[in-house]
Amino acid sequence: MKAIATIFSLFLLLSCAEKQEVNSAENLNNDQELNQAADYVMVFASCNHQDRPQPLWQPILEVSPDMFVWGGDNVYADTDDMAKMKSDYEKVKSNEFYTEIAAQAEIEGTWDDHDYGKNDAGAEWEKKDEAKNILLDFLDVSNDDPRRSREGVYYSRIIDTENGSIKLISLDTRYFRTELNNSDTKGRRYDDWPLDHRGTMLGETQWNWLEKELEDDSADFTVIISSIQFLSKEHGWEKWMNFPGEVEKMRSMLKDAKAKNIMILSGDRHMAEISVDKDAGLGYPLVDFTTSGMTHTWPHFSTEGNEYRVSNIIKRLNFGVLFFDFEKNSVTFEIRGEDNFIFERFTQQY
Repeated sequence: MKAIATIFSLFLLLSCAEKQEVNSAENLNNDQELNQAADYVMVFASCNHQDRPQPLWQPILEVSPDMFVWGGDNVYADTDDMAKMKSDYEKVKSNEFYTEIAAQAEIEGTWDDHDYGKNDAGAEWEKKDEAKNILLDFLDVSNDDPRRSREGVYYSRIIDTENGSIKLISLDTRYFRTELNNSDTKGRRYDDWPLDHRGTMLGETQWNWLEKELEDDSADFTVIISSIQFLSKEHGWEKWMNFPGEVEKMRSMLKDAKAKNIMILSGDRHMAEISVDKDAGLGYPLVDFTTSGMTHTWPHFSTEGNEYRVSNIIKRLNFGVLFFDFEKNSVTFEIRGEDNFIFERFTQQY
């Protein structure tokens, strides 16, 4: 019986692999057409260890992005030695393909924990201000930028194109975040706090700022950068649902927002997936596009449930591409890997 089960599992594995190859071939046939038709191309990626092989920079360069967005864990510094942290960033910045990308595309982004300086750290991290300055230097943020003079690295900007505009809202889920709820359950690092817990993900100042940003209805699309997942809520790692009250607050704020066509980009998980909430109350589905693992993933970890998942889980090296079409009022999300292999493609019509 065990042998039969093994053969059946192998059959399923081969069938899935064959299906993925066929889908990829179909994707590649019209890939160039999609790229040329897009009004704006954004690449989003996270979890990049500076001392590991860097095989995805050349494929990213080949996409010819208009913008590259860091989703966090831009380096793995994990240190209170700021000289080391700066050196880690310099290793990334000196990569020949990254240098080419930076010369052709705008670079934006936020941080997560490893570039913040300590695994899973939040507001308590004593080196957060020093780490902030090093991140902003890495991103070539000007001295008169608001991020230089305020707490945290959150910010927004409007991206204007010939055919439309995109508002980029980049959150800071580290600087103000209060203590997490450690779990005693095997296979889980954190449990969710009770709904009435008074902890915070963004802090009062950033929440007030975000509410005002979402009142702006001038852009055709609104992209929110969150270093951790918003929709996926069942796993035992870092996520928005560690603070259920904060999730409710965000959902309410998004429902009341005047901002158009909101989507969320997230990283952190060392895997990639596409989550969609069709009943978010926005008048259109809310997409949480997770791409994570530029240099390493955890393929042997068990796969948790996610009621919002609409894609396969990709546990190979990956980055995300967003193709914006203003005329069709749509965004096509792609999860790509080495050699620009297309693992998943999903189009959201707004």
